[in-house]
Amino acid sequence: MSPTKIHSEVPSSMASSKSAQVEYIEKENTPEGSPARLRHGQAVQQLDEAAESRLRRKIDLHIVPTVAILYLFCFIDRTNIGNARLSGLEKDLGLKGYDYNTVLSVFYVSYIIFEIPSNMACKVIGPGWYLPAVSLGFGVTTVAFAFVRDINAACGVRFLLGALEAGVLPGVAYYMSRWYRRGELVFRLCLYIVMGPFAGAFGGVLASAILSLDHFGGTRSWEMIFAIEGIITVGLSCIAFFTLTDRPETARWLSPEEKQFATQRILSERVGSTELLDKLDVPKTLRGIFNPVGLTTAVVLLLINITVQGLAFFLPTIVRTIFPDRSVVTQQLLTVPPYTFGSFVVLTICWFSWKLDRRNYFMTLGSSIVIPGYIIFLATTNSMARYIATFLVAAGSFSFGALTQAQSAANVVSDTARSAAIGTTVMFGNIGGLISTWSFLPADGPNYPVGNGLNLATNSTIVLTTLLLGWWMRMDNKKRDRQSAAGHQALQEASERQIHDLDWRHPDFRWKD
Repeated sequence: MSPTKIHSEVPSSMASSKSAQVEYIEKENTPEGSPARLRHGQAVQQLDEAAESRLRRKIDLHIVPTVAILYLFCFIDRTNIGNARLSGLEKDLGLKGYDYNTVLSVFYVSYIIFEIPSNMACKVIGPGWYLPAVSLGFGVTTVAFAFVRDINAACGVRFLLGALEAGVLPGVAYYMSRWYRRGELVFRLCLYIVMGPFAGAFGGVLASAILSLDHFGGTRSWEMIFAIEGIITVGLSCIAFFTLTDRPETARWLSPEEKQFATQRILSERVGSTELLDKLDVPKTLRGIFNPVGLTTAVVLLLINITVQGLAFFLPTIVRTIFPDRSVVTQQLLTVPPYTFGSFVVLTICWFSWKLDRRNYFMTLGSSIVIPGYIIFLATTNSMARYIATFLVAAGSFSFGALTQAQSAANVVSDTARSAAIGTTVMFGNIGGLISTWSFLPADGPNYPVGNGLNLATNSTIVLTTLLLGWWMRMDNKKRDRQSAAGHQALQEASERQIHDLDWRHPDFRWKD
């Protein structure tokens, strides 16, 4: 069974007809099981599942490994400062009081500023070139941190690191949305975002191994962590220039028929859209930024990132307060099990999210797992109980990166709106990251009741917010069902450009929770 032949433009003979405002599929070449499309782009049949499954596996093998490895070292380069802190960074740089928190905060200032512009640049330049380029940049910047000698230099390098890393998380999510349908996207996002908790585990092991060396070139102690991990990132980013494929049409590992099929299956669920990659467009950009579901989801990511990034930056410190008598290397290694456990739970949650094509429900579940962890932190000083609490926090919180970006991507139509929506979501998330840098203050130690109370409050708010969002989406879909006929009548006088710019306001569009 060969994939459906699909054209990116409507034949000239049909150009004057309103029915030509959708992607044209040659009926004589349409295989059984391919989607027939309504006038405004809504699929009424499913694609052939066997052919789609084969294509999806092929895409998985070529796309996921590269972006996963890049994000692994992106996360390590961002959070290895927590490991370096245990190894004398504060003493060597003369950091006192809140200086460490200031150095962490500077990273998020640039991260937030450059988030949306970076994702727009990723769309214009193409992720196949843009993602390896920024990865190369933050690898070099990580190496540079090994040679800072005071707080001013540390803040300058961390600001540059934030500007470069700003494009990675939303850029990869946007890139993968070019290849996967919205129901499939969450698990594929998970396969690279799980590198976050894995990076926490692997970073602890790697830091322990590096610290066992006497020196690396002219670097010693914590300096070696940045030098060695930065060099690894530089090497991987250079390889990515050759392995990262920009879009289906440029994939040398797909046959012409597979390229057409890859494009067709994405377009089959984009209501009112006639092109896979549109030009940058202001109305659609604004549709992505001000999408009500996307904005609410962005607030959810803001709240959960206080937990996620707080855990990433302060878990080594928290472990040190729980096990103060252990050696530095042992304390580093004790950060590994919570992250490892969290990685398995994240994969499980996102797999069920993919199979059930639901995201909002699993966000509610995630925060429900986190809440008992912070209750334990607040209720007891027992070392083993508090260590178990770190497992609950890691298990419930790390799935949100995939769930929130997939939900924002699923609730817009065009490529431009998707790029803007994902960038907005991650920008809000990093505001949460900025807050997290001040959630565990020295004066609050060793048990950090203020930081733990803050995280308990944010996760409780997430549970309430996601429940209300799910209810609103169901109610608004029912409203759209009632108004569908009137909406289609209004489209009779609309131009193709006006229909495209409707995006999620199109009468055939329905929210996906």
